[in-house]
Amino acid sequence: MNFQRGREKEPLEINLVPLIDVMMVILIFLMITTTYNRYTELAINLPSADAEKPAERANEIAVLVNAQGQYVINKRAVVFRTVDQLADELRRARGGAKEPVVVISADANATHQAVIRVMEAARVAGLSQITFTTQSAK
Repeated sequence: MNFQRGREKEPLEINLVPLIDVMMVILIFLMITTTYNRYTELAINLPSADAEKPAERANEIAVLVNAQGQYVINKRAVVFRTVDQLADELRRARGGAKEPVVVISADANATHQAVIRVMEAARVAGLSQITFTTQSAK
């Protein structure tokens, strides 16, 4: 005997809210428990990057560092013994420019210390805007 002949069956629905809640809990758990190591056996080549070529700026101080640790500031070779002397050269290259950008172009084989020396000299010279040039990896 079927007493429910005239009644229409309700369409079945799948409620996704509990599934989304469970997925969020799993995601949060994974984000908290995962360790992110910056120095995990990666072979990196710092001087290459994929980026658009920036527009030329009028207030630029171009600093080139080669693999032997020699420096060129605005197409003029610079010899110095201390960071303060390099800072004096950067001040001289600055001239009367207001807020110039120090553009560091370092060779891929240049030492990290050679680049840090330029950054420290820029800080001593009061130049706070520093950027790096790279070549396209393509």
